[in-house]
Amino acid sequence: MDDGGWDGDEGREVLRRAERATRWGWTGIAGVTGLLGCALVAVVGGGLLVLVGTVYVLMAADR
Repeated sequence: MDDGGWDGDEGREVLRRAERATRWGWTGIAGVTGLLGCALVAVVGGGLLVLVGTVYVLMAADR
């Protein structure tokens, strides 16, 4: 099998670095996804608060 010029130690080092970069990448993706999820919950919660406040004001104005 042709190893493309990589010897055993050098190939293992390249593989180790690639695995580390992959882990960092997935960690970054998970972090951004979590932040976007939190932002979505905050926006929906804020929208519900505005809706409840609007209904309260409209009902109070009818009295």
